[in-house]
Amino acid sequence: MTDRPVNLKEYKNELRRQQKAFRSSLPTGKKRTADERIARRLFSLPQYREAKLVLIYVSTAIEVDTRKIIRRALAAGKQVAVPRCVAGTRLMEFYRIGGIEELSPGAFGVLEPEPDPANKVTDFSNSICVVPALGCDLKGYRLGYGGGYYDRFLSGYGGCKALIIYKFGILKKLWHGRYDVPVHFVITEYFTRKIPQNHPRGGTGAAQKPPDR
Repeated sequence: MTDRPVNLKEYKNELRRQQKAFRSSLPTGKKRTADERIARRLFSLPQYREAKLVLIYVSTAIEVDTRKIIRRALAAGKQVAVPRCVAGTRLMEFYRIGGIEELSPGAFGVLEPEPDPANKVTDFSNSICVVPALGCDLKGYRLGYGGGYYDRFLSGYGGCKALIIYKFGILKKLWHGRYDVPVHFVITEYFTRKIPQNHPRGGTGAAQKPPDR
């Protein structure tokens, strides 16, 4: 598609449908191998090695497996925090955890931490955020799940943003909205791409953006 879609929401929803279908058809063995390669590439990033805090989602069946990444990060002595959706909003908060067993199903059936104020992350310094996506382009713009949670968080997050995705999720062209935030790295099972930041954004991780169009 060379012309900007008339309806950006419908355009993205169709891409989401396609990507979910591709992922659902991925053979278990091939997925496991891809997950391991992606994890190794993430671990090799200097920004990951230097980070004291890893912000990371808890994967579902069709996503790049993050559970092994979480265990490896904890074993390496890093702090790990996972997101919890704030009820009645499109915002999410991160809470430090000591293991996957501490989590329970929350919004959308995704495993979430308990909202313990003692574990809530308010200082995002020395951190890296591992970002999920259904698709992305090589400019670092992502196709999310449509809720806008990560877009809102990333618009105010000043740390390194590393998106992990299967190579077939790389799109030649991804039309995006004015409030979409590019990541710093795109990591697939075959390559790691550093994204030039022409319009860097900074912040603390608490900013909001207007709703998805």
